[in-house]
Amino acid sequence: MALVIRWEDRSGLERMARGFRGLSDAKLNGAFAQALNHTGGKARTQVRRNLTKQTGLPRKTIVAAVKERQAQSSDLRHVLASQGGNIRVKFFSPKESEAGVVAKPFGQSTLYPGTFMRGGAWPNRVETARFGGHVMYRETSGKWPVASARSGVVIPDEMVKGATAAAWEGTMNRDLEHRVLRDVNRAAGGLFR
Repeated sequence: MALVIRWEDRSGLERMARGFRGLSDAKLNGAFAQALNHTGGKARTQVRRNLTKQTGLPRKTIVAAVKERQAQSSDLRHVLASQGGNIRVKFFSPKESEAGVVAKPFGQSTLYPGTFMRGGAWPNRVETARFGGHVMYRETSGKWPVASARSGVVIPDEMVKGATAAAWEGTMNRDLEHRVLRDVNRAAGGLFR
């Protein structure tokens, strides 16, 4: 038994050989970086959109907080990163009531009992420049000291869970392979037609 293969037209094979010869490591890595950055940019948009809903923070705050580092041919990693801790209640549209301050962390109205933003007796409250718009609470039973109330929202923690993490993984899993093939094909001069 013998297997015989005959080429009637070798042009496709020759085109493929030329394409692979023209692909240096630098060109190939450049194509990979381009594909990562394109798909990573799409994923970044989805992350910002979902993180805004998930945290309850304004979009401009999320855009400023989440930094992007694009891939390069020498470093094939597309990174979205953020740093920081428990965000103050001030950044979640707080409104003072007699029972305390109501704000919207995680996109839900939440009452912080015993907190305040102004000074004076209720209902004749006055703005206090000393607080700078922060939501405060008393640390002891006395008048002082006071401290800023925290919301429980930590952007780096929120980035890796829930709808935000699903948006990143979904976009990268769905689009990256197709984009890599497209950009490698372009770098190889139309190798895969």
